[in-house]
Amino acid sequence: MTRLILALMWLLHWLPLPLLAALGRGLGYVLHALVGERRRVTLTNLGLCFPELPEGERAALARRHFAAFGRSVLEFGLWWWASPERIRRLVRLEGGETLAAHRGKPVILLVPHFVGIDAGAIRILLDFQLVAIYTRQKNRVFEAAMNNGRTRFGTLVLASRQEGTRKALKAMKDGRFFHYSPDMDYGPKESVFVPFFGVQAATITGLSRLARLTGATVIPVVTRMEGRGWQSRYVARVGEPWAEFPGADEVADAQRLNAFIESEARCSPEQYYWLHKRFKTRPPGEPRVY
Repeated sequence: MTRLILALMWLLHWLPLPLLAALGRGLGYVLHALVGERRRVTLTNLGLCFPELPEGERAALARRHFAAFGRSVLEFGLWWWASPERIRRLVRLEGGETLAAHRGKPVILLVPHFVGIDAGAIRILLDFQLVAIYTRQKNRVFEAAMNNGRTRFGTLVLASRQEGTRKALKAMKDGRFFHYSPDMDYGPKESVFVPFFGVQAATITGLSRLARLTGATVIPVVTRMEGRGWQSRYVARVGEPWAEFPGADEVADAQRLNAFIESEARCSPEQYYWLHKRFKTRPPGEPRVY
């Protein structure tokens, strides 16, 4: 079945982006209707993070999120098989000169989990060398296709989460930027509780620890879907390097991280990854929310 799905994705990647995007949004609406558990997780997250919104507006936001998520899934085929020329047309890189100015220096790219994260990464890989940590998948056939697609240009080194950061640190010493996404709930180990949308969230302190260990500059990158119809595209925006980071306090650094991601998520809330159980780990004494 997995090979059949991958073959379908390969066939669909030849479609123009507007048509592929429409099919992807349709897939998202189907997933919204059928995948009840993740729909409930999304609605719980939105209820915690946007309590000021009426229930109907949060439900509509959840549907838009599933539509964006479905589109991103169907468009994996583009990033795994499309030509470099087509990728450059579909994904605009803004702020590439900032990355170029730091080439060869230790850099951590802070890349929050927006649905366009893969599009932005593959676009950056056309011009820069990266190292990234990935989570091994239960479906090894899908994992192989994913990793082959991500590494096909020879500019990405992948390290599994089970390998830890040693391989990534070595690649950084060789001049690769570290593509790092620390905005998920990885459990209480090496985490602190700091606010995210006003809710205490277990937040790993890896960003400040790695920056301190390597002397790396932290540069944020956020990739969004923009436009409609024939104007559809992705835009990967490189932000300004973070000044005075890391600070003296890991908790304050974690607060800064979450505040930044919250600010970006508020700009396009339907595109942030709400299907994840971001608040699964609770402070001692607090009840579960999922």
